[in-house]
Amino acid sequence: MPKLDGLEVLRLLRAQGCRTPILLLTAKAEVEDQVQGLDLGADDYLPKPFSMDLLLARVRAMLRRREEFTPTVLQCGNISLNQQTFQLSKLEYRLMEVLLLNQGIYLSTEELLTKVWGYDTDAELGAVWVYISYLRKRLTALHANVAITAKRGVGYTLEVRE
Repeated sequence: MPKLDGLEVLRLLRAQGCRTPILLLTAKAEVEDQVQGLDLGADDYLPKPFSMDLLLARVRAMLRRREEFTPTVLQCGNISLNQQTFQLSKLEYRLMEVLLLNQGIYLSTEELLTKVWGYDTDAELGAVWVYISYLRKRLTALHANVAITAKRGVGYTLEVRE
């Protein structure tokens, strides 16, 4: 990297509160370098040379992990989602959880598919549309003052209705 090394970039990102998973790919293979990278906040460390299969497996493993703590009860408007007593199917619950954790942020169909069904799913984009439809019906039945809105070509978000 021309101006800063990877460890300095990592240090700056973590100091700014960035919680994005970080995998360091580096020629520095010494144990001390790996310990330093992990202690500075890297989620994983892969020294060169490495196989593409190993890199992809580590990326899949990082994507399976939750990025941050999820509270037991999530709220938006007049609805709440309780992790202990939910009455949704597993996929409906996970989709609603992702929307609640990203209120006001548009997530593409592809992002939702990856976050809910997993990185290496065989499910197709149509599954996201079906489950969005299920959740919209549930929100209507609950007289919720929140709605799942869509922007063509952008994605879906959860918003409180006025």
